[in-house]
Amino acid sequence: MKALDGLVVVALEQAVAAPLCSCRLADAGARVIKIERAEGDFARGYDTAAQGQSSYFVWLNHGKESIVLDFKQPDDALFLHRLIDRADIFIENLAPGAAARAGFGAADLRQRNPSLITCSISGFGQNGPSRTRKAYDLLIQAEAGLASVTGPAEAASRVGVSISDITAGLNAYSAILLALLKKGRTGKGSEIAISLFDSTAELMTVPLIHFDYGSGAPAREGMRHPSIAPYGLFKAADGGEVLIAIQNEREWRRFCVAILEDAGLATDGRFSRNDDRVRNREVLERIISDVFARLDKAYLVETLMSEQIAFGLLNSLSDLSAHPHLRRISISTGAGQLEIPAPPAIFAEEPFSLRHVPDIGEHTEAIRQEFTDDRRNAQSSSLDRPVP
Repeated sequence: MKALDGLVVVALEQAVAAPLCSCRLADAGARVIKIERAEGDFARGYDTAAQGQSSYFVWLNHGKESIVLDFKQPDDALFLHRLIDRADIFIENLAPGAAARAGFGAADLRQRNPSLITCSISGFGQNGPSRTRKAYDLLIQAEAGLASVTGPAEAASRVGVSISDITAGLNAYSAILLALLKKGRTGKGSEIAISLFDSTAELMTVPLIHFDYGSGAPAREGMRHPSIAPYGLFKAADGGEVLIAIQNEREWRRFCVAILEDAGLATDGRFSRNDDRVRNREVLERIISDVFARLDKAYLVETLMSEQIAFGLLNSLSDLSAHPHLRRISISTGAGQLEIPAPPAIFAEEPFSLRHVPDIGEHTEAIRQEFTDDRRNAQSSSLDRPVP
């Protein structure tokens, strides 16, 4: 049995953030009914990398049931209300106000069903001057300042994955789990609002504290760390690249002895404390680069491992694909089986598998039949019930 078995989630969703949230709920055992337009979630058309299907859609929509509804049509709107009335959780990421205008605002839904948990995901939030702006991931990365601290010194850069969408989706998932705990104690639902902007702005807490209370905005450092040294990428004699991350003075001393072969550097006034090393970073990095240029990558890796000094390798996707720590899991799609990275949480007592990725409207008829029959049965039961 999974933690959320028996819970029903209705998801009026598209793209990345909301589908990631509902996908996590599905993985935990919830029944997720995904509402799609006739042409489907537009993320289905992002690419064709997954055996002709969208890599985004395959990743974010396994384990769901897909029903095609046009809630602008009265009959479909009535049917969607019927679904939500039976649901435990309702998730939507339409433009702010759009769900309410269509009759599916959080306050109205919770008046009909006080135990319902609603979660609305938007770009800039439900209020404020930018609430109606289109807000895709890269736009939010730029707007929230993330791009300004990402990349090399000469140019701002996008984080290489949809980090604003992903963070918002995971924030929504954790908030819904908290709301379920509250509901278990009180029987009452919750109204949750999550925005991509808020989710990304929270990631910017440390740079913003430096700007507001410290010495100003951290500079873009590429593969360097703005406030720790040595923390950066260095090239070995054979062209291999190794990322060094010295986090404390004990590790710095070991690095000086085992790699730099100069114990005196550990107590050199220019480098004895992290603040000193950051101030003298250029000189320090020249010293390290000169040493690394005489040593092969394999030797460096072996020595760093044996001395328990933090390091990483600048891997390509080819390297990741063959990485010994990459856990893969099989997923069933309309085009066949795919192997994708496994979800991060490992529960020792539960074997885990991913359920099927639905085609557009794959479950439309079955869901319509189920909930239509359910309504008829409920009406029949009320007619048969004796009048007190």
